[in-house]
Order: sequence, then C-alpha cells, then structure tokens
Amino acid sequence: MAGKKQFDVDAVLDAAMVQFWRAGYADTSVDDLSRTTGLNRSSLYSSFGDKDALYLRCLDRYAARYGDRYERALSPAVEEPRQKERAEDAVQAVQAVQAFFEVTLQRIADPDVPDGCLIAQTAMASAVLSPAIAARAVRALGLQQARLRTALGAAPLAESEAGDFAVHLAAVNQSLAVMSRAGASQKQLRTIVDVSLSALSRAVRAGGR
Repeated sequence: MAGKKQFDVDAVLDAAMVQFWRAGYADTSVDDLSRTTGLNRSSLYSSFGDKDALYLRCLDRYAARYGDRYERALSPAVEEPRQKERAEDAVQAVQAVQAFFEVTLQRIADPDVPDGCLIAQTAMASAVLSPAIAARAVRALGLQQARLRTALGAAPLAESEAGDFAVHLAAVNQSLAVMSRAGASQKQLRTIVDVSLSALSRAVRAGGR
C-alpha cells in the first residue's frame, strides 16, 4: 500500500536509542543514526523529524520502558487498601526500594545495552542541549523521585524524612549509572546500594517503634 512504512518503528527507535545512549547526543550524527537504524537520512527525517525530535522520542521510550519496571518494583509499598501493621510497612518499604535498585543494577549488567542511564547523560549535558530536551530529562528525574516518595509514604517515617530519603535514593540511583560508565564493578555498585538500604532500614525501624 502506498505510503505505508516498510520498517519496524519500534526496532528503529530502539536502535536510535541505543546509539544515543552509547555515544551521547552531541557525538551521534545523522549518519550514525542512519547506519544503526538502516534508514537513509530522508526516511529518518520524514518519519521522525529532525535529530532533536528523534532524541525526544528515544528519551520518552527509555523513560517509559524503565519507568514501568521501577513502578512494578515499588508497587508493593503503595498498593491499597493498606491493612498491615506498621512494622510490616517498614519491611515492605525497604524491600520495594531494594527492588527499585535491582532494576538499575540489572540494566547496568545487561550486555545488550550500554552502561549508564540515558536520562542521567541527558541531564548532565543539558547546558548544550535544546530547552525541550533538557526539560524532558528534568521531568523524568523528577518522576523517579516522586515514585520513591510515594513508596516511602506509608513507611513509619516523618514526612520530611521520607522526602529527604526520596531525594537521596534518586540521587544514588543516578550515581550508579554514572559510576558504571566510569568502570565501577557490580560489587562496588551493590555496596553503594547496601549502604543506602541500611540507612533506610535503620530509619524506618526507628520510626516504627
């Protein structure tokens, strides 16, 4: 049928996403995108727009893919109705955050994707990116922090302490991605996670007394 796309849009977006993720926005040319997606420049522009528009599509795809996994990891701590004892809330909150970090550690260990985090890389390069791209990265980071804050909401923590932990845990999660790009081992990354989980565990235990 005339006008019908003769390629798999999802496969093309995945290929472009990995290219941006591996090399970064600035060091990825349209020729690189053409090579990795198998589409010529004309097809890329007609199907996805310019480089900025394609990058935004890739950011959204990345955020949705891993965001869904983070949501599932944290969901036991936010499910309703809640009819559990306070001590059970404390345990479940820590376990949910542990599962949250496991999503990141598994992504870093996956040989089929680059190290690091596309959102974190975008945020770090925001000064040289378009306002629309920078804003999309900031929004994704804010959503991650909000997810954590919601998961900690039912834990026996003061509201301000839950908020502080959400900020801290979101920052730790991004630091895992940065350190993985710098060559940190899985053992080192898990030590970072363990220290944060230990601090959270002590706080929720104290709050549940």
